[in-house]
Amino acid sequence: MNNIALVVGGSNGIGLAISLQLLENGYSKVYILDREKPEVNDENKFVFCQFNLLNSDYSILNQFNDIDTLIITSGFGRVASFESIHEQEMINCFSVNTIAVGRILKHFCSNLLSGNLLCAVMGSIAGLISSPLFSVYGASKAAVCKLIESINIELEKEGSKNRILNVSPGSVNGTKFNGGKSTDLNQLKELANEIIARMNQRETLFIPDYETIYKKVLTSYQENPHRSGLEIYEYKYNSGRINNKFQLKIGYLSGTFDLFHVGHLNLLRRAKDYCDYLVVGIHKDALHKKKQTFISFEERMDIVKNIKYVDKVIQSYAEDMDVYEEIKYDYLFVGSDYKDTPRFKRYEEYFKGKDVKIIYFPYTQGTSSTQLRMAIEATQKI
Repeated sequence: MNNIALVVGGSNGIGLAISLQLLENGYSKVYILDREKPEVNDENKFVFCQFNLLNSDYSILNQFNDIDTLIITSGFGRVASFESIHEQEMINCFSVNTIAVGRILKHFCSNLLSGNLLCAVMGSIAGLISSPLFSVYGASKAAVCKLIESINIELEKEGSKNRILNVSPGSVNGTKFNGGKSTDLNQLKELANEIIARMNQRETLFIPDYETIYKKVLTSYQENPHRSGLEIYEYKYNSGRINNKFQLKIGYLSGTFDLFHVGHLNLLRRAKDYCDYLVVGIHKDALHKKKQTFISFEERMDIVKNIKYVDKVIQSYAEDMDVYEEIKYDYLFVGSDYKDTPRFKRYEEYFKGKDVKIIYFPYTQGTSSTQLRMAIEATQKI
């Protein structure tokens, strides 16, 4: 067997379990497209490609044209009142859960129509019924469910044997989405195998625990959507699962960003690959490096603010860790030359227990501010 699969969102949860089962079933290669590396010690099992589905450029998909299996398991959401959902969180939720799915399916549309492409996409039971206290997530998944249903009709009418399997579970034991701290592959193995089997049979809808739980839930909703919605609200309200905490993964980095060049752009791009919301601190000047700036602070702020990877700019603080008191970021990005310095050893100690990751980026070869500054200064001497 030389089957090759692409699993979008395969670094954890059911996506990771499916990826492992595909390899056990004889797949020669499994690509994992995700924001962070897979939660397994043996990274050689997969071909990992880092990608943030919030990215506007999806040309990375061009490198997966050899696949015969496509599985999309990515998605996020939280049980919370609509009032507590941040506007950016809502935008990101639809971008990842809905628009990204459409863009990926569109890329492989010709394979679905004419090729031999096995395909499964993670929907949700929340997308099939009223979902109070899960409104944004439910709405994003409802769109996915209808998208899959409609595409499958088109595939049938076009004479294609391919179908997209809509996997629409409730909570899945063994995943972070169900409150777990990490993926429990033992709990997920049976479900992963069943998803693969139903995908191979080209089924169009699979609702885990349908007979034992969700048949009754769906019947109740179909009979009286309003009454069902009220019951679901009470169930969620009393479940203790409501989380009104801001959920976006926030990243922070600081810099002078004088004489903006492609190295700066690459830095911002790589940082945004890790997070949902990127905050950039701009230094007022470059005196801490005993250098002058050629572009004013206000203009540098304006330049960086208008880069598509950046969500917010602020004036930097003397120390990056001081910003944490104002912006509770999840990632701090910095150049690798700072690693193991006394300053960042102090940072690492400060962030212990705060669930903050310091990501050290190696500097890439190419244009640098130093080179540009030297060229300008040389010109000024002429």
